[in-house]
Amino acid sequence: MNKTIALSIIAALGLSPIVSPAFAKNDKSDQEGVRKQMRDGKALSLREIEGRVIPRMRGMEYLGPEYVSYANVYRLKFIDNGRVIFVDVDPRTGDVLRQR
Repeated sequence: MNKTIALSIIAALGLSPIVSPAFAKNDKSDQEGVRKQMRDGKALSLREIEGRVIPRMRGMEYLGPEYVSYANVYRLKFIDNGRVIFVDVDPRTGDVLRQR
């Protein structure tokens, strides 16, 4: 049984270099899509979005942004008394869609 588990782990590790570049390519193309929307005037820049949201999050430390392609939102991350807060923002309007 241990031999089977070891072989499974080795096989999985051997496949990881094949799988990883595919994910990296998707992330890059998603970012390119947002950049194109910004150039076409269909989306706000990340700096504009941060300028609208960060001042509203008084007393919280800003951890940084993330673009979530499947939801087409910027997710800004904050920390407040050890608790991470996520703020999802519509890149087209700058409206806060969800805070959790």
